[in-house]
Amino acid sequence: MSGEAVRVDTTSPVPPYEQIRAQLAGLITAGRLPEGERLPTVRQLAADLGLAPGTVARAYRELEAAALIRTRRGAGTRVAPLPAELRQGPDPAELAALARDFVASARAAGAGDATVVAAVAEALRQ
Repeated sequence: MSGEAVRVDTTSPVPPYEQIRAQLAGLITAGRLPEGERLPTVRQLAADLGLAPGTVARAYRELEAAALIRTRRGAGTRVAPLPAELRQGPDPAELAALARDFVASARAAGAGDATVVAAVAEALRQ
């Protein structure tokens, strides 16, 4: 996993395996763990989190049952292609921030609202 961290709160009433499953599922469906990304081995993630390997193995089994990951002998555990029904669009807050940045740049260049809207419409047509 490239920089993404899974954390477990041992004081939470949510079982650790479910915390791991939910966090990884969220990262996968949001696209922050892309298809083909290699996940740590069960033993490695268990050691990193200070948990029993069986806890991580259960989370991985549930992710595999949900078709979010695939484990192949010799190839490790990797993020599976995301089923179409689970694909999410871009984060609305992130999209709004990108739009604000574009509008600010366009206005700094002297463009008015109509010109900005026309530029966006042209970009959507391309």
